[in-house]
Amino acid sequence: MSNLGKNLLDTAARDESHPAIRMDDAVLTFGEFRDAALKVAAGLGARGVQPGDRVGMVLPNVPSFPVVFYGALLAGAAVVPMNPLLKAREVEYYLRDSGARIVVALASSADAVVEAAGTVGIDAVTVSPALPEELMGGEALDGAVERADDDLAVILYTSGTTGQPKGAELTHANLAGNARTTAETLLENSPDDVIMGCLPLFHVFGLTCGLNTTVLRGSTLTLIPRFDGTKALSVIERDKVTIFEGVPTMFSAMLHSPDAGRPDVSSLRLCVSGGSAMPVEVMRSFEEKFGCIILEGYGLSETSPVASFNHPHAERKPGSIGTPIAGVEMRLVDDDGKDVRPGDVGEIAIRGANVMQGYWQKPEDTEKAIPDGWFRTGDLARQDDDGYFFIVDRKKEMIIRGGYNVYPREIEEALYEHPAVAEAACIGIAHPELGEEVAAAVALKPGASAEVDELRDFVKERVAAYKYPRQLWLVDALPKGPTGKILRRAVEVPEEVGRR
Repeated sequence: MSNLGKNLLDTAARDESHPAIRMDDAVLTFGEFRDAALKVAAGLGARGVQPGDRVGMVLPNVPSFPVVFYGALLAGAAVVPMNPLLKAREVEYYLRDSGARIVVALASSADAVVEAAGTVGIDAVTVSPALPEELMGGEALDGAVERADDDLAVILYTSGTTGQPKGAELTHANLAGNARTTAETLLENSPDDVIMGCLPLFHVFGLTCGLNTTVLRGSTLTLIPRFDGTKALSVIERDKVTIFEGVPTMFSAMLHSPDAGRPDVSSLRLCVSGGSAMPVEVMRSFEEKFGCIILEGYGLSETSPVASFNHPHAERKPGSIGTPIAGVEMRLVDDDGKDVRPGDVGEIAIRGANVMQGYWQKPEDTEKAIPDGWFRTGDLARQDDDGYFFIVDRKKEMIIRGGYNVYPREIEEALYEHPAVAEAACIGIAHPELGEEVAAAVALKPGASAEVDELRDFVKERVAAYKYPRQLWLVDALPKGPTGKILRRAVEVPEEVGRR
């Protein structure tokens, strides 16, 4: 049987009293985690969820997340995790596109989800942070519903620079295999390890490298619902965290915390960075201050996510995303899919058991992304003589703000809803802490008027808080190519905004 949820049953059978999930004073043992998840599985079934149905989840990093996630898997459903910061119009799209049967949200912040669910015409179940008791009323399921390797486990929404967000279809085999390889060859985690759970679990990095590897190997995951550098340092000391996983902005926040140097962080044996490029100076300073090694890697939602890494027992090259993990192949190709010459820059193409099945109900996008069994990432890189990959640029124009993906098209679409806007181009500008900041140039319709603050607030009401453009300026017209397409890369940033 291939149900990813079976890992929880197996680990709980080995040691049900071992702490699985911790959040401050709240602790769930593996036995309690298993029992709660099996009750959620039955509760979902009682609400009409069948194997193969999609279950929406809009939860932060609280104990209810892993319980609902594994409960849905055990019931044979596929999970659609969403960022709790999303607005109603965004949630509505994900629910409608995935055909979700039900959606689960945190009671204290469920307004947008309840509104979206009502519009779509499905039930929204609101739960507390500690346990999703609203789904645990009846008998527990007696085991995992059988699933095949290629059955859908998770749909993770990701956007290109054009069109609507696409749902990456990750199977039970995709996620189970990536968690196993991550645990065995990168983290080398055991029940003695405490993993810091500050990466969002609704994001594939936190889901696979944090939650799923913890469950597989019987470690402990200690959760922080909202990241804060000072809080993270205190939790490392309190819970004796051994593995810290984060995006570069998290490392930077801890490094620059006023408390840096006070808490005892000597329990840390490994730090893992991904999500965006780690500045070499941040890596050097962090390792010097906290006395631990940082291993940087690379992956995408479409690759479950881990594709390459600086491996623990191999040479580490700062600034590199390392070499492919076991079972994964990576090569650099030109626009025709042919290998580039050694030393040349090419697009990273990936093949392996970690690559998604496709984009949910989008066969044309799937064919374009995986034309020949190799997934085209849209990331440009070069490879050195030792086989290590170095990211050079993104072919896609996605912005990575503090580890979160922001897709220009989505922001532009929100701007176009304003009656005064004729043209909009969203771009990323350099930011010392966040890596990139979201910015937008806007041209107004003839005779129309709108203030910069008005436009910024207009977008802010329509997209998640991390997405709206902090920098926005008005222009007479935007640069265009020969076909009339707006050229984001040719947008000039005013001096007062700067590329910081």
